[in-house]
Amino acid sequence: MERGRQGSAERLGVFGGTFDPPHVGHLVSAVNVRHALHLDRVLLVVANEPWQKAGARAVSPPEERFGMVEAAVGGVEGLEASRLEIDAGGPSYTADTLASLHAEDPPPELFLILGSDAAAGLLTWERSEEVRALATVVVVERPGASPAVPPAGWRWTWVEVPSIEVSSTDLRARAVDGRPLDYLVTPEVAAWIHAHGLYRSDGADR
Repeated sequence: MERGRQGSAERLGVFGGTFDPPHVGHLVSAVNVRHALHLDRVLLVVANEPWQKAGARAVSPPEERFGMVEAAVGGVEGLEASRLEIDAGGPSYTADTLASLHAEDPPPELFLILGSDAAAGLLTWERSEEVRALATVVVVERPGASPAVPPAGWRWTWVEVPSIEVSSTDLRARAVDGRPLDYLVTPEVAAWIHAHGLYRSDGADR
């Protein structure tokens, strides 16, 4: 494991998601949080079975989503694709992921990166008290937005990032219809989707 800049614990960002597909909005958030908080690395952690989406829609297989995230962050300094939740198997819970990272020797200082909508629902998460104990929550806010109000007892900070309105739902629909993905995902992700026939292979909205 890397160490912090002065030999202290590594400052590690944890940015979890379905990433179906990963898009430029994800990358803009990750690089801006890393810069603002002087993080050593940001892990884009690909969910194996995202419990919050269970039954809502079909989700692309985790290996396909991990492949896209690897393509997205390749060559981007300080960003890494993580398959921690995929390798763990079963439903993906942030408490488990943070506990696994915290168990490393030496344990890193963990920063959990969330959008404002996800942050508003933190208290409904599985074992949210463990999340509170293990990480500082970093809420990504758009310019001019009212900062999310933290629940009592949480370590909490905000990072303003450029407002880039990109929706994974819209990107999947574009891929199904054969519409351009240019400038919405990286060229590497667009090439990965095309090469693997993702989203268009069976016409399903994934």
